[in-house]
Amino acid sequence: MEPVDIGIDDLLPHRGRMKLVDEILELAEGRARTRSIVTPAWPFFDGTSVNALILVELLAQTAGIHNGWTRILKNGLDSEKKGWLVGIKKAEFFMERIPLHTPVIAYAENHFEYDNFREVGGTAEINGVIAARATLQLFQPD
Repeated sequence: MEPVDIGIDDLLPHRGRMKLVDEILELAEGRARTRSIVTPAWPFFDGTSVNALILVELLAQTAGIHNGWTRILKNGLDSEKKGWLVGIKKAEFFMERIPLHTPVIAYAENHFEYDNFREVGGTAEINGVIAARATLQLFQPD
């Protein structure tokens, strides 16, 4: 069964200024790709830009998009939206700050999956150039 008319709010528990994903570009088995635009509402915004550390959260939300889609496929659209705890196994940043209104493409792919544990590799790109790369470990408590 493939879900129809699913929005970001159906896939992620994030709301308000913590919701960074603006658009889902790709959603497939084991991976997701999203587009986001830096706004003044983003955490770490200093008046002109955001700290690149926020890209870890953007990658985690992109992984969450896929995990939410998997949840809906398995349990239905109205199933409980639990969040995932995220640990950073490895992260590399290739810039320090990201200017206001900059579009960011995030890609997250499951490298390992077992029960409620995932290891996810991700990249964040700006204008086709990698701004950050990370390996995240996700756990969803029962």
